[in-house]
Amino acid sequence: MDNRFNTIAGWALAGGIAALGLSIVSGMYFHAERPEHMGYVIEGVEESADAGSAVVAPIATRLASADLAKGEASFKKCASCHSIASGGPNGVGPNLYATLGEEIGHGKGGFGFSDVLKGMSGNWDFDKMDAWLANPRKFAPGTKMTFAGLPDAQERANVIAYLNSQGSNLPLPAAPAAAPAEPAGDHAAGGNLANEATPAAGTPSKDPAAAAQAEKKGV
Repeated sequence: MDNRFNTIAGWALAGGIAALGLSIVSGMYFHAERPEHMGYVIEGVEESADAGSAVVAPIATRLASADLAKGEASFKKCASCHSIASGGPNGVGPNLYATLGEEIGHGKGGFGFSDVLKGMSGNWDFDKMDAWLANPRKFAPGTKMTFAGLPDAQERANVIAYLNSQGSNLPLPAAPAAAPAEPAGDHAAGGNLANEATPAAGTPSKDPAAAAQAEKKGV
């Protein structure tokens, strides 16, 4: 009986070791990595030259192409906690009318902001609002806001443009100027070198052998 039990236990142990080994090997062989080039495009996100990492365009660039109608539609995700009408009441979150340009964590009819927002300095500008909507808990660790954020960069710009149109009306920041085209300096330099390398017509050759041959011929 003991021998049979030991045999079964041994085979079970061997099977477990074999399964573990296969799991490790398959994990090493079929490991997942980020693709070098993404298979789809996300609005407001550019692909950098470094290992295909995503670089978000500046908020000023995204605001230049923002769509107010799309921003209003996206704001419906916020409407369960926030009103945005002038003089509207606070709810789970504060009323958001004329929020851009206001001091962070203050006002809004005495709404009970979290201590982390109360402790922040400055006013809500386009960059701060973009960072807040991207990830509220990252922007203000300890915030009461449970919304996870809007990962789509252009959607955030649409929402910010809509918020700005509701009582704030701040002037939009100027989009960064496009980088100037590279001058054709190498091409021009190459042309000058080519001209220098080719003697002009009628110019005596500087080759000593050729000059001596010319003298013999009486040139």
